[in-house]
Amino acid sequence: MSRLPSVVLLFLLILQSPTSADDSNPFFAFCMDTHDSQKRSLMEQAEMLHDLGFDGAGHLWLDNLKERIETLDEFDLRLFQVYLRVSLDPEGEPYDPRLDESLPLLKDRDVTLALLITGLPPSDPNGDSRAVEIVREIADMASEFRVRLVLYPHFGDWMEKVEDSVRIAKKVDRPNVGSMFNLSHWLKVDSEENLERMLTEAAPHLFAVSLNGADHAAEIQSGAGNFVQPLGEGSFDVRRLLDCLDNLGYQGPIGLQCWGIEGDAHEHLSRSMKVWREWHKE
Repeated sequence: MSRLPSVVLLFLLILQSPTSADDSNPFFAFCMDTHDSQKRSLMEQAEMLHDLGFDGAGHLWLDNLKERIETLDEFDLRLFQVYLRVSLDPEGEPYDPRLDESLPLLKDRDVTLALLITGLPPSDPNGDSRAVEIVREIADMASEFRVRLVLYPHFGDWMEKVEDSVRIAKKVDRPNVGSMFNLSHWLKVDSEENLERMLTEAAPHLFAVSLNGADHAAEIQSGAGNFVQPLGEGSFDVRRLLDCLDNLGYQGPIGLQCWGIEGDAHEHLSRSMKVWREWHKE
């Protein structure tokens, strides 16, 4: 067989190389089942996400984890995140004891555990030492299965701000522990003028990002705005966030937050995916 000219080989490589943000940033959906009026099964959810063009899904807590993995596998989709509550309350269990039996299911799947940390008032530094102890314990368990951890800031929790997650990630000092930026929860606790500065400081530790349509922070914090909507809705310009991430060279996964969106999940996911593709065409 004759060899192809080098210029032809170069052209073929260029055609096969990823060039869009869709390629560099896998796009997955999570919490798409919490308020779905159609009450879809896990298999039906996987089929829907596949048909709409998502790269995979996130999974709330440890219930039905094996089934979630199997149904996503059926459609060649990826499980991106599994959410896990952690408590700093010394009177209770620090985390779901089923984690020990769940981690083997995640081995070598490039899945992250997203930790939501509660048990003390938001951002209380008195919780740092206990949080570091628990996160290190989970991180060391997870490393055996090549599972990473992201510290998930959540409004009203002890770990409420992105700065909290970065601070703890630094103190934990494990290579498989990083931070996550969640647009919806950030808009409830911060000022929009801080977006670029905060993301720049978080960038070295940023393992994951979630976004959604939303109103401006001032509207949300006054009670007049909605902090979780389909993409393309709300007064906040999500493209500003995407531009910042692009400038910082972020190439990790991006999750579509769907918690609390009422109605048929297929309908609002379709709208969000349409907007996502339009933005990347631009």
